[in-house]
Amino acid sequence: MPATPSEPATPSEPASPPTRAEGPATRSGTFPVAVLPEHAGAGRHARPPRTAGYYLRALGRRVRAQAALSAVLLVVAIAFVRIGLQHWREGTTELGVALLLAAALRAALPDRTAGLLAVRPRRVDVLTYTVFGLVVVLVSLTITGGPLASR
Repeated sequence: MPATPSEPATPSEPASPPTRAEGPATRSGTFPVAVLPEHAGAGRHARPPRTAGYYLRALGRRVRAQAALSAVLLVVAIAFVRIGLQHWREGTTELGVALLLAAALRAALPDRTAGLLAVRPRRVDVLTYTVFGLVVVLVSLTITGGPLASR
């Protein structure tokens, strides 16, 4: 008569070996004892199938991670439209403002949220964006004349 789980096996009766599931051996050389019924045959590394909601949440996380870059690119697009409409001085000033916006966002946001604005270490990014932004703004405000001045 086999021993029940509450009472230990007697020396005269050997304990029955544990039930083994199919699958690769673990590091200790033993097999997992149970496999979840909904993933039977998939092994111990199985995960539930991904749903449409999972992919929508993942897309939302990716979009939010690039929101700072999207804001900067929106200002750049507006600047290019202004340049294309022959308002080149205002357009180039807006390009400099876009770089200053990138510097402010890079300084304020953590690395995970900054997205593709985080290219180098934070101090280097902020310094580079600020210097280039100021140079573009100052140059666009100080240029007089030129081939596009009459337009």
